[in-house]
Formats: sequence, structure tokens, C-alpha cells
Amino acid sequence: MHQIWACDFIQTFDLWFRPLFAFFIPLLGLPRVVIELGSRKVVSVGVTCNPSSSWVAQQLRNATAFGVGPHFIIRDRDDKYGGDFDRVARGVGTRVLKTPVRAPKANAFCERFMGSVRRECLDHVLVLGERQLLEILVEYARYFDQDRTHQGIDQLIPAGCSTAAAGRGAVIARPVLNGLHHEYRRAA
Repeated sequence: MHQIWACDFIQTFDLWFRPLFAFFIPLLGLPRVVIELGSRKVVSVGVTCNPSSSWVAQQLRNATAFGVGPHFIIRDRDDKYGGDFDRVARGVGTRVLKTPVRAPKANAFCERFMGSVRRECLDHVLVLGERQLLEILVEYARYFDQDRTHQGIDQLIPAGCSTAAAGRGAVIARPVLNGLHHEYRRAA
């Protein structure tokens, strides 16, 4: 599971109803938009108004810097991927697994993550443009990886357990996404 990534797009709209596409690669083991399956940790997030096959391939290049990538990457059969994406994946030794047509359960970890992004973040904010959406999603991905517990990994967080969580002392809450969520830490 730790050598499998999954990726997908989520479409949203800005304040003027222009479409924006966010591309995630999450690490599926524990969760920017690439996810590692074993940890569900988010590997990569990118935002654009016009997702082309060259842009998507560049997102994979960014996620696999220094030629290090997973053994497998799961994607759907969207035309946005194109042949460039598959060539970049092969270049880092990654095998692309395409999901069957109209089978969202074949990429269940990524679909679940996308639902969390929509329910816990995008449904509660007004987006002005690409740059703001990217900032929002990067902050949400950091919260998702470092503070939000996950039922699928025994209520742990993808980034691992913090040793500072144990002990006594006052608990300090820090707002995330302008108070939409909070992260909690023990006072030093």
C-alpha cells in the first residue's frame, strides 16, 4: 500500500462561476492532490483553470522529483491525463493502473479523500481565483496530514504520532482555514 499512489481531479467554481480544477495526488496508505494509499498522506496539489495533458504531466513530474516515485499510480480514464502522464510515470519506474469506465469504487481512497475535501473545506469557502484555491487546498492538505485523525488508520494522523501530545498541561487551539477547523497542541 505504501508504494501505491492515486490521483484525481476535483472541480469547483470561483465567485464568478468560472470552473477551477484541483489535481490531487494523495499517498493512499495514510492521506498536494496525489495520495499515498498506505498512509493517506497528500503528496501533491495543483490548481488550474485549464487542465491540459502537459499540465497534468508536469504535476506528476513535480511529485516525483529526483526520479523517486511509487511502484503504481491509480488514475481514471479522463482525457486530461493523455499520453504525457503515462510517459512521465514510466520514466520514474511507475506502472499506471487505469480504473474501469464508470467505476469510482476502483479508486475508492482518492474518491473518499475528494469527498472530505469538498465536505470539510470547499463547501464552506468562497473562492476568488486559482491562487486563493491553491492556498486553501495546501493549508487543508497540511491539516489533513498533520492534525486530522483518520478512522481508516486507527485514529492516527498520516504524519505519524507526535510525542508532544502526551503529558499534562494546557491545550492550545490554533485556527486552521480561518477557524473552519482547529489544531490542538499542548502548551510548552
